[in-house]
Amino acid sequence: MRINEEISAPEVRLIGIDGEQIGVVSLAAANALAEEISVDLVEIAPGAQPPVCRLMDYGKYCYQESKKKHDAKLKQKQIQIKEIKFRPNTDEGDYNIKLRNLISFLDEGDKVKVTLRFRGREMAHQEFGVRLLERVRDDLELHAIVEQFPRLEGRQMVMVLSPKKKEVKKSKSKELKQEDKISTAIITS
Repeated sequence: MRINEEISAPEVRLIGIDGEQIGVVSLAAANALAEEISVDLVEIAPGAQPPVCRLMDYGKYCYQESKKKHDAKLKQKQIQIKEIKFRPNTDEGDYNIKLRNLISFLDEGDKVKVTLRFRGREMAHQEFGVRLLERVRDDLELHAIVEQFPRLEGRQMVMVLSPKKKEVKKSKSKELKQEDKISTAIITS
């Protein structure tokens, strides 16, 4: 954007501070008017005939634009990808701990990369790994959607899960509460 003396057109279509149309005026008259009311003359549409210029406080305009960008950046949720590693022969206790961690990551809104690492001759029995990843998928059915189905990458099998939308979780928890109320009512009667 060009401002004040940077504008080179002999005539400009001028817009006032409040957005009202002033009309086509000479560049000198537009600069004089801007100086008189202590604002800047800013070229908005340089391609138009004549170019469109507006009277505004350019510093304030730049500040507001940067503030809008900053606010938009703050509102933007950054999704992180967390990784949990399994082995084909992961023990039940370790499995439950890792499953709890997966649930907490998903509830925080993060994507999760589930990695299953094969060592040595374990590569010959990949069906154990597939079964384990299917079990993880089934156990996390209420919390996650499979974004990338299990696939082999070198000596490891990878599956990516993303969290389900919160509305879905709320509706399921409401259904569970209603079922509890119904079962309580049946027991008490």
